[in-house]
Amino acid sequence: MSNFKTLDDVDVKGKRVLVRVDLNVPMDGGTVTDKTRVERVKPTILEIADKGGKVILLAHFGRPKGEIKPAMSLAQIIPAVVSTLGRDITFCTDCIGPMAEAAVSQMADGEIVLFENTRFHAGEESNDPEFAAALAANGDIFVSDAFSAAHRAHASTVGLARHMPAVAGRTMQAELEALNKALGNPRHPVIAVVGGAKVSTKLDLLKNLVARVDTLVIGGGMANTFLAAQGHDVQKSLCEHDLAATARDILVEAENQNCRILLPVDGVVASEFKAGAENHVAKVGAIPRDAMILDTGPQSVVEIEKAFEEAATLVWNGPLGAFEIQPFDTATVAAAKKAAELTKAGKLISVAGGGDTVSALNHAGVAEDFTYISTAGGAFLEWMEGKELPGVKVLEG
Repeated sequence: MSNFKTLDDVDVKGKRVLVRVDLNVPMDGGTVTDKTRVERVKPTILEIADKGGKVILLAHFGRPKGEIKPAMSLAQIIPAVVSTLGRDITFCTDCIGPMAEAAVSQMADGEIVLFENTRFHAGEESNDPEFAAALAANGDIFVSDAFSAAHRAHASTVGLARHMPAVAGRTMQAELEALNKALGNPRHPVIAVVGGAKVSTKLDLLKNLVARVDTLVIGGGMANTFLAAQGHDVQKSLCEHDLAATARDILVEAENQNCRILLPVDGVVASEFKAGAENHVAKVGAIPRDAMILDTGPQSVVEIEKAFEEAATLVWNGPLGAFEIQPFDTATVAAAKKAAELTKAGKLISVAGGGDTVSALNHAGVAEDFTYISTAGGAFLEWMEGKELPGVKVLEG
């Protein structure tokens, strides 16, 4: 993964630069509610513009399935892009054909044009060669800066690379460098935290990690499935009892690979799942009959923090408990703060990603202190599962 090309490998001056970005931002009543994704691609856009390249932004919005749907037009996010970049941009109502051609032909060096939603064309998601060629007609260089779309083999993420030099933008570069430090070529010992509700959604992830990390912390609802597989009665806790054999297989495989698995030894239990519910700590072998485990217990958190102190690299995906509701956020917040403290002290490289994870770390107030937080969701998970990402593969030199 370390042999990909970047903006340093191309001269953009006077060139038409097709930049694939992720502008699939959350909206409420016509207003962008979170500009994080726009902020992430700002350095790439401004660098190309300042070097005299003609910046042509390609992006998708929602899932229009190849149809023109005004509610999914990128026109509505222009104010957010303009205010973030601090530059004027031109909007083009198509991404191929005469309209696109005319918009690009009128550009001066350093100007920025945003093309309409690439997914308004069916050829985008099917990576249709004709559609990719039509997109490519407007560019000389392809810059990919949307890691979050890199697990999709679409025309604007993969197809364009067949027509012109393809390089990583600064955000993509930062992401790939961080991921390489985390699992590609990490400093050992490596510890991974995997949490969340269900084992079933993270089977590939767990199987890949036991072969690559030295310690694996399993938390959240999925820990209950492992505890039940070991013969503990988890009572009313969320648990996938039908996956007991699979959980045991993963434990055996971990032992074969010399990967230590850290499962909770205690839990915070309550008889109902609601804010401020009456709760107490119970050992995993002694969960009361009418109770459910809603957070990792304090003794387990001490074990996790000790493991963090011994590690050089941390990869984190998923919370340790039902962190959305207090007080069941305690373990996640405590572990996150410990990881942040070790990172700030230069003792730990910490990389985290996945939707719930980002929310949990923001909730703990430590997202800024981690080495790298991936906002990529599905692409981050597939990378953690050891899968090849088509949108990264095309950048390799």
